[in-house]
Amino acid sequence: MFVLTADQNASTRHGDKVEDLLASLGTWSTEHADALALPLERTVGDEVQTVLTRADAALDLALHLMRLGEWAVGIGAGQVHEPLGTSSRASSGPAFVHARAAVERARGRGEPAPVVVAGDDEAAAREATALVQLLASVVRRRSAAGWEAADLLRPDVRQKDVANTLDISEQAVSQRVRSALLEEELQVRPLAAGLIARAAGERGGEDA
Repeated sequence: MFVLTADQNASTRHGDKVEDLLASLGTWSTEHADALALPLERTVGDEVQTVLTRADAALDLALHLMRLGEWAVGIGAGQVHEPLGTSSRASSGPAFVHARAAVERARGRGEPAPVVVAGDDEAAAREATALVQLLASVVRRRSAAGWEAADLLRPDVRQKDVANTLDISEQAVSQRVRSALLEEELQVRPLAAGLIARAAGERGGEDA
């Protein structure tokens, strides 16, 4: 299992944004319903938590939060006490402990990006953290123009279609994709998800 805990940065200065976040993730939750063991919810203060069954879903949510730029994220990979409770707050297990340790590290100034993986396999968790932080750095530095292209491109959508939607040339779309490092991100994501799965003690894939 994968427990993702996110803590809002500087909420005393910028206001509590937990409810806005929960409301904005409705579509994400629907698209990843098969991976949601427990839905994202406020746990305490300006902190949210969810329990996921797939490493790729944990990675996707973590990178979405990195894009928002207002959250420190910890991914705990490992076992949970089953059956799970009706909420994260009513559940426990090593993955929850790992998530707590990870988000505490992510909040510190010593990390190159505010996202950390901790898990039963410490070596895999260190490798996962390094790769996820690299992806987070790409996401956090992507321009608004790069995100316009990234949000429109899908496996069944051609760059020509994106160009028509944005009323720009295909060459301009291609330039945005290159500048955004979008293809590189998509190629690295499965590697990062695989390492997160390994951090949970899994060796045969992304599920735990």
